[in-house]
Amino acid sequence: MIRALIAASLFAVSSSLAAFSNDATHTVVDFEDLRDWEKDDHEKALEAFLVTCPDLKDPDWSALCALAQQKPDAKGFFELFFRPVLIEDGAAALFTGYFEPELSGSLTPSARYRYPLYRQPPESVNSGLWYPRRVIETSNLMRGRGLEIAWVDDPVELFFLQIQGSGRVKLPSGRMIRVGYQGANGHEYRSIGVELVRRGVFEAHQVSAQVIKNWVRRNPIAGQELLWSNPSYVFFRRIDSVPADKGPLGAMNRSVTTGRTIAADPAYVPLGAPVWIEKEGANPIRRLMIAQDTGSAIKGAQRADIFMGTGDQAGRQAGRLRDPGRMVTLLPIQRAYAMETEPGL
Repeated sequence: MIRALIAASLFAVSSSLAAFSNDATHTVVDFEDLRDWEKDDHEKALEAFLVTCPDLKDPDWSALCALAQQKPDAKGFFELFFRPVLIEDGAAALFTGYFEPELSGSLTPSARYRYPLYRQPPESVNSGLWYPRRVIETSNLMRGRGLEIAWVDDPVELFFLQIQGSGRVKLPSGRMIRVGYQGANGHEYRSIGVELVRRGVFEAHQVSAQVIKNWVRRNPIAGQELLWSNPSYVFFRRIDSVPADKGPLGAMNRSVTTGRTIAADPAYVPLGAPVWIEKEGANPIRRLMIAQDTGSAIKGAQRADIFMGTGDQAGRQAGRLRDPGRMVTLLPIQRAYAMETEPGL
């Protein structure tokens, strides 16, 4: 049974490789080279893998998913059917964190709730560059069209909700509604943290999400101009199909898992692939996670955003996370060796 499944996977290996970036090196390493591999809870990683692996269509991945659904010993499963591949593009590794914000809002506008979350206007879909953030927020372009999903009470939190791409809105009744990414206006994301450093307001090591929020609130006029310096604007959709105890939907349209999901660059890391994380810094992380999400700021072979959970505490943890390290992608055996960079290339 196992041999038949693995043999069937070989047909798609060559054709699927072309989908990934060819400006990187791929080095197959041993599991013994993964720091603290033996200490991880591999069952938790397998649970996260099973959330999205049924959506992987390439035969090599679908064969492994079929095996995973038989609930094998998790550590043995990963060691037997995968090989760790260090994918590098010359840039240093960088780990950051993201979370699901929880905002206070209402389904109707009021003096308190006056900042709208918008659905995507139909004319902006597939239009390339559409209007920038400043125009969307200051003109009548969006108003009176029934595009509002809800209104929230804090424009700074709304800005960061757009960066995260999904979140929850707590209504006055206590009921929650969940929103997720629907589309964007096509403008390139510009980091307002980088802009504050460029202006000399902060040193790079001082910048975090909370520091930025506090500065914008203390400087409302300059703060608004700072927010407008990022022309990118995200539109949302209601997500009523995801239970409150599950994580938000990631790029694979499945719930992400706290501490086990990363956002990665699909030009280098296949969505759905297990990735071994070696994050350094104040609170090192050695853990097998799953690449189940993407992000506009997540670019490069050694770039990952770790999902930290929902709410303010998760937000504080995510905001402090900006560390070096290493990430190693686990690929099906045949795919791993097919992608390995020849010495000297």
